[in-house]
Amino acid sequence: MSRDARWKALLELLVERGRLDVEEAAAELTVSAATIRRDFDQLAEQQMLVRTRGGAVVHGVSYELPLRYKTARHASEKQRIAKAVADLVAPGEAVGLTGGTTTTEVARALAVRSDLATGSPALTIVTNALNIANELAVRPQFKIVLTGGVARPQSYELVGPLADGVLGQITLDVAVLGVVAFDVTHGTAAHDEAEAAINRLLCERAERVLVAADSSKLGQRAFARICAADAVDTLVTDVAVSEDMVRRFEEAGITVVAV
Repeated sequence: MSRDARWKALLELLVERGRLDVEEAAAELTVSAATIRRDFDQLAEQQMLVRTRGGAVVHGVSYELPLRYKTARHASEKQRIAKAVADLVAPGEAVGLTGGTTTTEVARALAVRSDLATGSPALTIVTNALNIANELAVRPQFKIVLTGGVARPQSYELVGPLADGVLGQITLDVAVLGVVAFDVTHGTAAHDEAEAAINRLLCERAERVLVAADSSKLGQRAFARICAADAVDTLVTDVAVSEDMVRRFEEAGITVVAV
């Protein structure tokens, strides 16, 4: 296992459990305790965790795993969700994409659609996510608009008041929203309030709002609210979503697509 793969696995385990012992982590990853100690020390230097006697704990009270260290958790679900979302976008539309692992998959699904291979432009993509803009910029048929702002290293998203000037001057056909939580009562949410504010602006500028979220994020709450449930037109999720959850969203006037 490469160092990068080990670090991803260690951080995922740490987020899930809150605390990891050296011996426990070594057994999980089938590597030596010395290797885990060295990994913990190096991750602590990057302030990715807090070193303790014999192990490590998460860095801070509320922990958000940086995007570059996220493994492909729910990968197949996210890819199916992404394709279904991409299929709801019509050629020539202006599409807002927030940051996140699922919306990154949406961008990739849009990029390989054969009916979007040509056009002037085939799509206009407005995003605050540097990684999404970087992936799509090589597609000459796509017009890419970045919001501006200050980059968040955790999510590669641009945030802050610099984005307001751009978003205040445009309109979108559809905003595709990646979220960490979506609940009928509490709406959509992110970990970070600055990130939530930019995502809220994208929603406000859009004719319709699509939420792309795997079922593990449904019925959950997070710190920073993006928008109320009644601002969402369509939820695209996976087939593991419960019938009761689907019913609650549909009663709130949201179209649910489970793939």
